[in-house]
Amino acid sequence: MRITVLYFAVLRERARLEREVLMLAEGSDVTAARAAIVAAHPALAALLPVVQTAVNRAIVVGTHALGDGDELALIPPVAGGAGGAKIAIGPATIDPAEVVAAVEGPGRGGVVTFAGVVRRDGHALRDVVRLEYEAYTDMAREVLAAIAAELEEEQPGVRVAIHHRVGALAVGETAVVIAAAAPHRAEAFAACRAAIDRLKERAPIWKKEIGESGEAWLGLGA
Repeated sequence: MRITVLYFAVLRERARLEREVLMLAEGSDVTAARAAIVAAHPALAALLPVVQTAVNRAIVVGTHALGDGDELALIPPVAGGAGGAKIAIGPATIDPAEVVAAVEGPGRGGVVTFAGVVRRDGHALRDVVRLEYEAYTDMAREVLAAIAAELEEEQPGVRVAIHHRVGALAVGETAVVIAAAAPHRAEAFAACRAAIDRLKERAPIWKKEIGESGEAWLGLGA
């Protein structure tokens, strides 16, 4: 059977390709696929123990059975660190007013926004000149939408919007804006903080620090 394998961030760099078609025996599971990937790309062997696997955009375990035509994505550790749409991810500059417009309303008296801005003093490097954001875009969009929906269900009356950029961003540029609106400020503050925390934990978005002294992928340090 044939499956399509997707590579992101440091895995893409080491495999030297973004995707490929892999032939597997009928009845193969994710563990068998990962073994075949390592056989084809030995440079990935040291990284795979901390890499998750998504099949058709859902995180799965090694015993998950694969089918012909499945899409398998290798998901490195994430970088913990439009027009009123609630969820947006892409290279375009973020307009905070658009993010707020997606959640505000006459019954929501508290509106809180968070903006993540590229800074000079990074996590791995102290002389950052830019960050390069990469994402498994379709899955990331679904994860961001799920985070917003969870928070809105957990706190009735809350509305959450998340816009995230990808591509190269210079120091001072905004990478992510989150807006949370609620009838009262406490719920809005809580939802905004929870949204960025869950994004950092779960969204398949990676960032690479580019500095005067070198470069480093965050999460793997590779």
